[in-house]
Amino acid sequence: MAVEVSRPLANFPPALWDYDAMASLSSNASGLESYTKQVEELKVQVKDMLMASFTNDPAEKVKLIDTLCRLGVSYHFEIEIEEQMNQSFCLVNSKAFGDNDYDLSIVALLFRVFRQHGYKMSSDVFDKFKDNNGNFKSSLSIDVKSMLSLLEGAHLSMHGEEFLDEAIAYARTNLMSMASQCSPHLQKHIANALEQSFHKGIPRIEARKYISFYEKDESHDEMLLKFAKNDFHRLQLLHRQELSDVARWYKGLNVKKNFFYARDRLVETYMWSVSVYFEPHYARARSFLTKITTLLSFTDDTYDAYGTIEELRPFTEAMQRWDISAIDQVPDNMKFLYKTYLDLYNGLEDELRNEGRSHCVSYVKDAIKRGIMSYQIEAEWFNKGHIPPFEEYFENALISTCYNAMATASLLGMEEIAGTKAFEWIARVPKINRASMMICRLMDDIVSSEQEKQREHVATGIECYMKQYNVLEEEVIKIFKKNITESWKDVNESWIKPTEVPIPIQMPVLNLARVMDVLYKFQDAYSINPGRLRGFVEMLFLEPVPM
Repeated sequence: MAVEVSRPLANFPPALWDYDAMASLSSNASGLESYTKQVEELKVQVKDMLMASFTNDPAEKVKLIDTLCRLGVSYHFEIEIEEQMNQSFCLVNSKAFGDNDYDLSIVALLFRVFRQHGYKMSSDVFDKFKDNNGNFKSSLSIDVKSMLSLLEGAHLSMHGEEFLDEAIAYARTNLMSMASQCSPHLQKHIANALEQSFHKGIPRIEARKYISFYEKDESHDEMLLKFAKNDFHRLQLLHRQELSDVARWYKGLNVKKNFFYARDRLVETYMWSVSVYFEPHYARARSFLTKITTLLSFTDDTYDAYGTIEELRPFTEAMQRWDISAIDQVPDNMKFLYKTYLDLYNGLEDELRNEGRSHCVSYVKDAIKRGIMSYQIEAEWFNKGHIPPFEEYFENALISTCYNAMATASLLGMEEIAGTKAFEWIARVPKINRASMMICRLMDDIVSSEQEKQREHVATGIECYMKQYNVLEEEVIKIFKKNITESWKDVNESWIKPTEVPIPIQMPVLNLARVMDVLYKFQDAYSINPGRLRGFVEMLFLEPVPM
């Protein structure tokens, strides 16, 4: 008689999506051709608008660039925008900026946009809006536009700018008190800004929301709006086709049989990849990242919510060898996962060989091996009932987020811009990458703490911290949230020019941090409440923008 094996099953909520329907999604070739034609025609007019003179007023130029960014179409004009931002920054620095008549809403917008483009604009520009006690003047608190702009700009703070942290609280308080007196259109904009800052939001989601807001703004430019809508439709059709392609690959994994214990989240994982980079030329990168992240998610659940210690030890050893000859030592119930890894990465190497980049796959393998070893360490802790000191837990838990592995994998499909130097940079775990990993780990620990009390599980960071420092859970959460804020400052500082690597190489790391701010801000929307992401999925891939 077979001995029943006790497994730490998590009973994750089932998938929300019909993968047969996803696999059959059509890109609508005629529609794609039509939208592409309109985009290309309008693009010429938008470029002319961007390059036109604004009588040397940098604010007008920067406002236009910000509008293009928020509408999600700035990727069409990267070279032109860089040229215009350079000129505008020089103009700002060539005049007595503190003596200009710009109000707080314009100053905060300039501050945010320059910093988002890597220019180190001093936070001293806010000094003229402070009273003798160093607080923002009380007269500013009734200006909705200024409070919205300040709220958005303050999220670009760096270390030593604590007054901007206070500015966030100040602006939030004032906006909440004024919202009820505003028009429904402005109320919705305020509510979105209070829930999700633009800087920390997922670019494609923020673009979709801003298109709707911009359309109702009486001062909107009809040509820009039409351009943004056509471009969103065009990308939506491209993304639908990509989702269809990865859904067919996913169906081939026979998830209900081979990974019945795991999170069934293909659509959400693809959304994660679109959040990292949405531009058309990164189609292959999204495909690679979706497949790699899917296997990482299954592996995480294999260690966390299925495997016994006796099964995981030989599996870990085999993954460190990463060779088909090691498959005999893998437990039968994990052989399919092991072979799927080998098949996927052999395919990636074959695809990149013609570009002379097949060696880059080894960097991803090494990052995944480190992630799997960190899973094994946690499994050993759980097996022994061991609660490690917080610092020991945390260094291992940073790796077990697999955010370093995902950041490394995100470079694979980016073609020649992501050469050996880019992979060597990410392998060193630079400041922006470590900060992204910390944001991931701390936010995950905060939202998963309550859920993981419901089943046997390795100690969370909160439990480790509580035991070591003898403090209450509420106090630990406060400390973790402060550390998340400090990690965002590391991200912001890493963005200031000159950067270690080109901005396109850093962008996926920034966007990975943004994903956590959206998916894990209130609860674990990936593992526990995928329904919270349903609206985002529909917005990005299924529902057309009203023309």
